[in-house]
Amino acid sequence: MTSTAQAAKCFGRSAGTRTTAKIFLRLALSMVAMVSMQSLQAQTTVKEGVLTVGTDLTYPPYAYFEDKVPAGFDPDFSRLMAKKLGLKANILDTRFADLVLGLRANRFDMVASALYVTPERAKQIDYVPYLKTGSSLIVLNTSKNSPAVPADLCGMKVSTIKAASWTPKLTAVSESTCKEAGKQPIRIMEFPTSPEALLALKSGAADVMMEDAAVAHQMVTNMKDDIKVTSKGLIYPIVIGLGVNKDKPELRDALSKALADARDSGEYEALLKKYGLDAPTEQEIKDSLTPKK
Repeated sequence: MTSTAQAAKCFGRSAGTRTTAKIFLRLALSMVAMVSMQSLQAQTTVKEGVLTVGTDLTYPPYAYFEDKVPAGFDPDFSRLMAKKLGLKANILDTRFADLVLGLRANRFDMVASALYVTPERAKQIDYVPYLKTGSSLIVLNTSKNSPAVPADLCGMKVSTIKAASWTPKLTAVSESTCKEAGKQPIRIMEFPTSPEALLALKSGAADVMMEDAAVAHQMVTNMKDDIKVTSKGLIYPIVIGLGVNKDKPELRDALSKALADARDSGEYEALLKKYGLDAPTEQEIKDSLTPKK
């Protein structure tokens, strides 16, 4: 007989009624769940009572500083997840290219920074998928170039944030499509942050900028007199996920449960609506983890 069952049996005898036994059983189960959660948090978070989150805060609308405070979808979502776990969120500003390295070095409990779900990254970290997006092409309003798809980028200089998931895909286009057509290769220019990649475009150092669609939309909204999106739809549609260490499956499962709770409460949907973003479907999540042939 388990300790919980023994407690319920004892309480049932002393109260003399089945109803009283059920009440005490619920209390006992709640206490067991609370102790289990506290044990989970103590074992799986970098700092007890805190959910430490790695985020690149140079990437609006996903993550940025507002009055020196982390703002945007990912910080808001991270705080929501921390609340569901009974933790306090501590968001650490970290450049995108260093996020997975920092996670694997146990500097963070999770990464929440528009981290695209790819089969390659899935070999290094676990994911809790929570968004979907794609990429867009941006040029200056004065540009004579109007690329709609990656194949249109042959011979152009393309600025992008370092370690973006689309960089190897552009390289493949350059080495196959461009070469087979007898055109010049795509010259990919990587920068530590998105603002630096944008500056390269605005200064004329790059012909085109490739960026996440939501980020591109935000940029054009803020600088509609200077830049425009020329792609007609999402390029390389992809799912975004929280990154979690592979040696912390308990934390991954706890975050998945926290996301499910946020869905049930309506808080997740309200956050998506606030930022004009969408949740991925199960099929899209499956497809994002399937290696492309």
